[in-house]
Amino acid sequence: MKHRLIDQVMNRDVVKTLPEAPFKEVADLLARHAISGVPVVDPDDKVLGVVSETDLMYRQAGQDDAPPRRYVPIPRSKRARTARAKAGARTARALMSSPAVTVGPRQTVTEAARTMAAQHVERLPVIDEEGRLMGIVTRSDLLSVFRRPDEEIRNEIIEDVLVRTLWLAPHTIGVTVQDGIVTLTGKLQRRSEVPIAVRLAGRVDGVVSVTDHLGYQEDDSHLRPSEQALHGITEEWLRKI
Repeated sequence: MKHRLIDQVMNRDVVKTLPEAPFKEVADLLARHAISGVPVVDPDDKVLGVVSETDLMYRQAGQDDAPPRRYVPIPRSKRARTARAKAGARTARALMSSPAVTVGPRQTVTEAARTMAAQHVERLPVIDEEGRLMGIVTRSDLLSVFRRPDEEIRNEIIEDVLVRTLWLAPHTIGVTVQDGIVTLTGKLQRRSEVPIAVRLAGRVDGVVSVTDHLGYQEDDSHLRPSEQALHGITEEWLRKI
């Protein structure tokens, strides 16, 4: 199975800044280019961190107009300490989140999406093997796979899923795609092949969902997995795809 790679969707024209850049210069940079974050690089273009609008907001949030209290507890959590430090930040180095969450150019769109979700970030600097900045990928870049034409998705399912992966003739089952929703019709040889075909079709970039109208000629559900392996595709094999 092929997934789109980061170097196919990333933006190579990256707005960046140096660690010594003053607070106001960073804020102007984000506003001028209408972006919500910027990588911080050293003179060799190696990524040191990322400054986001959230990092800049700590400064504003730290300006408390409320009257001073007699006792102010000292923040103890890591997040509170970070907020307090960034509230007084004057340079990109003090503002940035470091180390930066990055991605490599040969990683897949799926891998990058998982990283973004797990790390709660909206952009990923793309770096080479030496840590130098090559580009940047944003959430909108990753979502671009859902703008793929339906016919392109259908052709990939037929060629990569049915023919090259499941070793079926191109017209063994029917494949229609409308607005990214795939419908599979027809009959496969074995019942155990139906969920595999559905799962593989759902993993093609740009697929929103899969509607299963597949039938089968032979019910092998009573066989143990080891016995199914003698007749068709195994789950272990599927996980390697």
